Amino acid sequence: MTDLSIAACLGEDFFAQALHREYRHVPGALDVAGLMTWDDLNHILGSHRLQPPRMRLSRDGETLLVGGYTAPVATRRHTVWHRLHPAELHARLAEGASLALDSADELHPPLARLAEALERDLRTRVQANLYASWTSTEGFGVHWDDHDTIIVQLDGAKRWRIYGTTRPFPLYRDIEDPGEAPTELVAELILRPGDVLYVPRGVWHAVSADQGMRSLHVTCGLQTHTPTDLMTWVCEQLLAHEDWRRDLPLLASPDVQADALDGMRKRLAELLDDPMLIARYRTAMDGQDVGRMVPSLPYIDTIPADGSLRVRLTTARAVLETGQDTVTLSAAGSVYEFAPAAEAVLRPLVDGHTVDLATLADTAGLDLQDVAGLVQELVAGQAATVGSLL
Repeated sequence: MTDLSIAACLGEDFFAQALHREYRHVPGALDVAGLMTWDDLNHILGSHRLQPPRMRLSRDGETLLVGGYTAPVATRRHTVWHRLHPAELHARLAEGASLALDSADELHPPLARLAEALERDLRTRVQANLYASWTSTEGFGVHWDDHDTIIVQLDGAKRWRIYGTTRPFPLYRDIEDPGEAPTELVAELILRPGDVLYVPRGVWHAVSADQGMRSLHVTCGLQTHTPTDLMTWVCEQLLAHEDWRRDLPLLASPDVQADALDGMRKRLAELLDDPMLIARYRTAMDGQDVGRMVPSLPYIDTIPADGSLRVRLTTARAVLETGQDTVTLSAAGSVYEFAPAAEAVLRPLVDGHTVDLATLADTAGLDLQDVAGLVQELVAGQAATVGSLL
């Protein structure tokens, strides 16, 4: 993986021309070596209890019964789990089923780094799901997603049939059904290893392995942010004002109710008149994102002043703001204030780097013990993790 930036993969004009607007396919955009292999997938499937719907098989748009590829196991504590049955799994896949593994970024560090790189560029939560198939049978039929997706082909070839939209910007919980799928193709693409495809939400599509060739790809789903989400956040800000906390005059006369509405309208208009409101919302969401929290065992009390220990943030969307007297870090739902000298410690971490404590101390010109104390504060707030082999 040589470059994970969206601009490098999908083009410098991606944000202005394609994001939320139209699909984009870039052949050979990403070096996928080391990102995810079949051996990696075998290890994950063989070493984790992946109960449906986390791991599932689908064929022709229908989810297969779990009993068709697992065997129930009863433990001594009288719980039952489904152990994967490799021979039956192979048989179902050969019959045309597709395998889906949700949140693979939580199970495989290279996929986590891919998702974090996307989060750093797009400033939204990313979930990486893995898909494998072997036949031309469509595992999920013609369908649309309620979120934008970025697809990276890892191995083999995948045929994508892309149709139009029947309802612009559909939502998971919507007030209208998007209707029947369109029949006219917009594009038919064959994705090969290293190809990257972007598909906006609401675009109907169908996917199958090309001519029966095996296929492995990862789909990175982007969390959607709509004006409704913005208004939910705005309402939280309005709670600072008494007229937005008081009881509604449900039983009052119409003129009293009209006065109440007028007061609320004025407060809301004040916020909506701020041209930086969306930017403020984005910063707030970035600071609240918990990322992929990881413990720092065995260091449950303090982080030792061990220069070889490596540290990284658990969120890709941390916000670092520098002032005249303080440096403020918003990360994983907490806000930290440090002396200006801490910026040299925090900046490489916010930029997504994993750095050993000795390097951070040397770069910042600080004592190793002081850097360990700063990192301990971040670990206590679940915004960072330390280890020897991160």
